[in-house]
Amino acid sequence: MRRGWVLDLGLMPYAEAWRLQQALHAKRQADAIPDTLILVEHPPVITLGKGFHPENLCLSLNEYAERGIEICLTDRGGDVTCHNPGQLVGYPIFDVQAHGRDLHRFLRQIEGALIQSLQTFGIEAGCHPRYTGVWVGDDKIAAIGIRVARWVSMHGFALNVNNDLSLFRLIVPCGIVDKGVTSMAQLLGQHVPMEPVKAAVQVHFGHLFGLDWMPAPDLSLC
Repeated sequence: MRRGWVLDLGLMPYAEAWRLQQALHAKRQADAIPDTLILVEHPPVITLGKGFHPENLCLSLNEYAERGIEICLTDRGGDVTCHNPGQLVGYPIFDVQAHGRDLHRFLRQIEGALIQSLQTFGIEAGCHPRYTGVWVGDDKIAAIGIRVARWVSMHGFALNVNNDLSLFRLIVPCGIVDKGVTSMAQLLGQHVPMEPVKAAVQVHFGHLFGLDWMPAPDLSLC
């Protein structure tokens, strides 16, 4: 197994985390750092991917602002999604060449790690034949959208743990009109502590990607 870093940022604004992603992405391209998994929660924010369609925003930009919801245009794949506290967001800054040089396989590995993590909590999830992400029946529990440049990935996944799902009613999530969303808390009928979820995600990402985790050094060193 190769060494990997885990960087737990706690609650951080989306734009600040994105700037950090970009810095680490450049360092990973230069092979100055190992594969790094960022774990973070964000204040309410709606992010727009490269496949964004304006009709998938249900309100005007002013109405989102009045509700305290930020809108961020990003360079990840996919359409529109949202983040808020209680949702575990993960950004794998990984060398995809070292993991098979196959983007389809890379996405399936991310899905697989999340599916195995959910099994730890007794939740049987799976893939959808048409859509990326992790699903429980017709409800999405984890969205995935990545970008790969010079074979290094950024952006990643958003796993609904305890977050308020009403935010999803203000968009058409991922542009899919006939499916729902769910969360671990909704499926289990109780609040789910975040730390065990983070631990499970680290275990299964480490297993599927062959990485032995250690905490990332101080951010000032990154």
